[in-house]
Amino acid sequence: MDKIIFRTDDGEDIELFVLETTTVGGISYILVSEDNEDTVMILKDISELEDEEASYVFVEDERELDAVLSIFQELMEEDIVK
Repeated sequence: MDKIIFRTDDGEDIELFVLETTTVGGISYILVSEDNEDTVMILKDISELEDEEASYVFVEDERELDAVLSIFQELMEEDIVK
């Protein structure tokens, strides 16, 4: 399982496990967890093409969160079946 370092707005580094990735409407999302799957969060890629590093923000909009979460749930179910 891949790990990333997420730097918060106040400069704190948080190590996150990447559980799954997807792209919706040309926007990349990652499903992450701090403690390897107990609590999950969805991050949205807001970086520009010319950026050297990816920039992510937590998805906070409820509609967007629900839509992307349902996609991740389907993807995770497919992984279990394989």
